[in-house]
Amino acid sequence: MVGKPFPSGNLLADRRAEFAATMAQMGDWASAIEVLSGALEEAPDWGAGWFLLGEYHEQAHDAGKAAEAWRRAIALDPSDPFGAGLKLDLLRDVPVAERMPAAFVETLFDQYAPRFEESLLEKLDYRGPELLLRALRESGFSHARRALDLGCGTGLMGVQLRDCCDWLGGYDISRGMLDEAESKGIYDLLEKHDIGDLAPGTETYDLIIAADVFIYLGALEQIVGWCVGALEPEGRIAFTLERGDKPIELRESRRFAHSPAYVTELLQQAGFQNIAMQDCVLRQDRGADIQSFCVVASLKTVGTDRDLDGEAQVFA
Repeated sequence: MVGKPFPSGNLLADRRAEFAATMAQMGDWASAIEVLSGALEEAPDWGAGWFLLGEYHEQAHDAGKAAEAWRRAIALDPSDPFGAGLKLDLLRDVPVAERMPAAFVETLFDQYAPRFEESLLEKLDYRGPELLLRALRESGFSHARRALDLGCGTGLMGVQLRDCCDWLGGYDISRGMLDEAESKGIYDLLEKHDIGDLAPGTETYDLIIAADVFIYLGALEQIVGWCVGALEPEGRIAFTLERGDKPIELRESRRFAHSPAYVTELLQQAGFQNIAMQDCVLRQDRGADIQSFCVVASLKTVGTDRDLDGEAQVFA
């Protein structure tokens, strides 16, 4: 559900929505739907309210009305900051989304930033950065001249990396997360970017790392292609993924899982070698272990004309 209130701008509608939320907390979905529907009559252009109504209908097991409400939310704001399109996609037998809406990811993590580390480390037993650095070292990594932390968040991966790189940069879509990372004083550069839509640049790195980030992208061809263009010869890429049986699978958590076979083929076609994968448990979700894997690979140096338009080369 929506992580924090997004007021409608109509006092009466907001009061009714608060009462509806109380009904929802009690599990009285019929009453919550009735009251929130009344609020939306007062504020028919309130996108967050329509998204929430869809979630109430979902809890009441009425997929048709849930879908109708989510479509209304998207029509009001096509940037989809609440991820209504993903909810619609999950209703389909074969989800079609290849990435999460950038506005949804930004909104989610801007809200989450102040309590991000407490939630991950203390409640979800998150171990991604620690496990990823271990996998890197087992691949032979000891030091990076220039490292880029994609989707750096609050800087948990950066804390692990700082002592083994000369220069460390971080990109993230959320300004709130970047502010938290900046407060640690460990990055030489922090910039706001949507890593799912990076433009080719002139800067290069000998390590690009992404801890628990690609699970929000789905299809990985574009980001892997960008990394090919941004890595030095023999540079390394390292990232974590949730493990799935299908090449790309959108889960109820609204995160993507990937199969090792899909990732291996993609990296090989992009010109990576020495591909190492380690099964692990990165975190828990509602008390259950999330089966995942760490990936480390190095870029070939022979016959690799890096494509600076951001698309991976296919190597014979």
